[in-house]
This record gives sequence, C-alpha cells and structure tokens, in this order.
Amino acid sequence: MSKNVDSSKKAEITMRMSEFEMPPMQDVLIVGRRAPIGPEAARRMVDILSPEQYEIIKLDHSVIEAMVVRKALFNILPKEKLIELLLEEGGKVANESTIVKAQVNIVLQISKSIDL
Repeated sequence: MSKNVDSSKKAEITMRMSEFEMPPMQDVLIVGRRAPIGPEAARRMVDILSPEQYEIIKLDHSVIEAMVVRKALFNILPKEKLIELLLEEGGKVANESTIVKAQVNIVLQISKSIDL
C-alpha cells in the first residue's frame, strides 16, 4: 500500500497598473446630496491639487448636489449640453450617498466640402 500524496499551493496574482493622475480624479465627479465629501470639500481638494482646472457646478436635482467638471471639457462642448448629458447618464448610477467619478472622452467628427 503506497501513500502517494501530491499537494501543492499556488497563487494567482493579477495586477493592473496605470499612471498616477493628479488630482486623483478624472474628468467629472458627481456628488450625491448626502455623500461623505460635499461640493466644498471637493472644491478644496481640486484647488489644492490642481488649481483653476475644475469647476464646481451646484445643481437643483433630487439626488445629485453638484458636479466637479474639468474646465477643458467646456472648450469642446457647451456647458449646458455636457451637464445635461452627465445628469442623464450619471443620474442612473449615482445616489444620494455616492460620489461617482467619470471619464469623459469626446471625439469630434468634422467633415467639410470645398469647391474645386
């Protein structure tokens, strides 16, 4: 009778690395009405880490109190249209107690015809 016991231990490690961003937020923060960090704390954070790059927009919304938006986005899209879109989509995932960060990639397609 042979006692042949095979045992082994393995560990699987998965890493995801990306460049550290300053400030540690992306293009937009959607701040819920009862989120742990309110719009004023978000303003202080972005002003310290990245002055003059973000705008705080207070909203009259049932769930979302404010948005912190990278100002450069307003150079591509009008503010009202971008906020309307962010409210429409962000309102589906945000709730009163959350802070949702969003990455916004805008690609413009331009086509022109010229007379020859």
